[in-house]
Amino acid sequence: MRSVFSIAALCLALGAPAVAQTPTGTRLTLTDAANAPTRPVIIDGASWRCEGATCTASGGTNQPASRACRRVVARLGAVSEFTWRGTALTAEQIAACNA
Repeated sequence: MRSVFSIAALCLALGAPAVAQTPTGTRLTLTDAANAPTRPVIIDGASWRCEGATCTASGGTNQPASRACRRVVARLGAVSEFTWRGTALTAEQIAACNA
């Protein structure tokens, strides 16, 4: 019985880091640094923090990068670069996002 609990505890311990990890590479560059918020802004579960025109985020919902871009642009203004959970948008996708 004791070994069953030990195995269960080991499985939970090994699985926890995978659950705790957040996707990397969520960032953007605003075309106008004046639009950058001075405090963190939460958009679709992502907490955006900006320094100048460069913003990074942690968390966020599982959605296509193009949709996330449109949602962020609606709140923060146009972007010149956008990467959502490791997926960078092309120049054409960014133009569509800003439209």
